[in-house]
Amino acid sequence: MAQHWQETLPVDQYIVASGGLLHEYDRKVLTFLYQPLIGPACLSLYMTLWAELEENRLWSEPVTHHNLMSIMDMNLKDIFHARQKLEGMGLLKTFVKNSDEGRSFIYELQPPLTPEQFFLDGMLNVYLYRKVGKNQFSRLKRFFSDKSVQAEPGFSEITKAFQDVFLSVSPEALRQNQETATDMQAEEGKAFIGRPDASKIQIDPGEFNFELLLGGLQESLIPKKAFSTKVKEAISNLAFLYGIDALKMKNIVLSAVNAENEIDIDELRKAARDWYQFEYQDQLPALLDRVQPARHKANIEKPKTQEEELILYFEKTSPRQLLIDLSGGAEPSKADLQMIEEVMFKQKLLPGVVNVLVQYVMLKTDMKLTKGYIEKIASHWSRKKISTVKDAMQLAKNEHRQYLEWAEGKKTPATQGKRKPVRKEVLPEWFEKKRDGDTDKQENQPQVDPDFEIEKKKLEEELKKFKSGR
Repeated sequence: MAQHWQETLPVDQYIVASGGLLHEYDRKVLTFLYQPLIGPACLSLYMTLWAELEENRLWSEPVTHHNLMSIMDMNLKDIFHARQKLEGMGLLKTFVKNSDEGRSFIYELQPPLTPEQFFLDGMLNVYLYRKVGKNQFSRLKRFFSDKSVQAEPGFSEITKAFQDVFLSVSPEALRQNQETATDMQAEEGKAFIGRPDASKIQIDPGEFNFELLLGGLQESLIPKKAFSTKVKEAISNLAFLYGIDALKMKNIVLSAVNAENEIDIDELRKAARDWYQFEYQDQLPALLDRVQPARHKANIEKPKTQEEELILYFEKTSPRQLLIDLSGGAEPSKADLQMIEEVMFKQKLLPGVVNVLVQYVMLKTDMKLTKGYIEKIASHWSRKKISTVKDAMQLAKNEHRQYLEWAEGKKTPATQGKRKPVRKEVLPEWFEKKRDGDTDKQENQPQVDPDFEIEKKKLEEELKKFKSGR
């Protein structure tokens, strides 16, 4: 992934355009519905770009990114990552042009979804519910809804139709010649000021294995024509949202088939949600970064040491994939996945940091994830505001003795009077790296018992496989 300084420089100019008229009500939608998902920095960038547009116009004046940095009091790296989140959420389109005079951008603001579209979206509403909780979600629904006209008792509609009010004219008067038709269109290179429908979040259907899904379904159960474009888009969104593979999706699709042998999308959403809540004890998925965010990476392009290779692996791998790699390709258990999700969600740890935590804990606890132990270390790292893989490794080295005491704290009083046996430890490979000139710390490094050399070599081989496959 390219770094922000390769994509944008302070001297690069940009122009703000609007993909449609933005209404004052959109500010409330962005503030209360989108902000919990994208954060205040993204909202601030959107509002700042919006403010640069003249009222009821579609284009702003050209200005440099340095000006944007000054107005927002943010560095270009944070602005760049906020821009990417707006793009991913469908709120911004970015265009770039390279010329002899330099690089220039067009930032086209996209209107947000209407409240009705948002609450019926099927993805964003689920993420918002998980983010803000049931009570706040219900409050937001009340805020963005009102009593319908049809709910008023005793009223009946008497609205007149067009033909009831206006007289018709002769066909010749309505007929347009070619010149008249041209006059009705916008001039070349221009577009009428308006507001197109807001773009919904859509996961590329190519990301889902429909061949495997269709291969497991007989034509007599569901005809292939039932998999329309809308149905495929819904399936790909639900597969991403709930982490459902093609084999599990088969039963969910079967439960959503109606009497006409068509797939009811609403029933499909309900079935997918029920499946996820059954699997994860009534929880809903959270919107989290799948891998370490670019702004918290070590910017290692060509690793020179084995430790740098491991840092790069942790940064490019999701915690779920790490568990799969550590188990030799086997799917992780539901309990382990839920534990990792809780650590990421409650302790606000980034994916790369969680990877270091998982490897450290598993190698110290005989390849088991002990909930109390991992949560205690995670809360410590959260308080220390650890956000990079390198910092997580360093803190694990510095606090190793403290973590040993936490691990040994479960011993019963009856065993405390006995002489403690020599502890046989298996530590991560990066943990045992000695730093030049740090002789005192080298002497205090815990020694690995010779009896564990075989197991250590196995773990080293596993790590080599991980890195060779990346």
